[in-house]
Amino acid sequence: MSTGAHSRAAGVLPSAQTARRIEQLLREQLEPNEIEVRDDSAAHAGHASAAGKGHFRLRIVSRSFAGLTPMQRHRRVYAILAPLWEHELHALSMEALAPEEVSNRQL
Repeated sequence: MSTGAHSRAAGVLPSAQTARRIEQLLREQLEPNEIEVRDDSAAHAGHASAAGKGHFRLRIVSRSFAGLTPMQRHRRVYAILAPLWEHELHALSMEALAPEEVSNRQL
C-alpha cells in the first residue's frame, strides 16, 4: 500500500479514497450523465507490478464523448486522471459512452 499522506484519510481505505477521487475528477471535467467506479484491487492482490496502487473499472456516460472514437474517449479520461497514476492508480478498464449509446448493460 502507498504510504503517502495523500492516500490515507481517517478511517478510509486508500482504494476507497482513490475511487472517490476518480469519480470527483471525472464529474468536474466531463459532467457525466452516469458514472460508476468499481474497485477491483482485491482481485489483483499480490501483483508486484501494482506496487500498492489500485485496479479500477469505470463506466461513464457523457455528452462530451459524442463524436469521439473509443480511443479518443479513453485518452481524455486518462488525461483527466493523470494526477493519480503515479501513486494511486495502477490499472483502469473502462466503458466510455455517449448518451445515445447507452443500453441497460451493467458494469
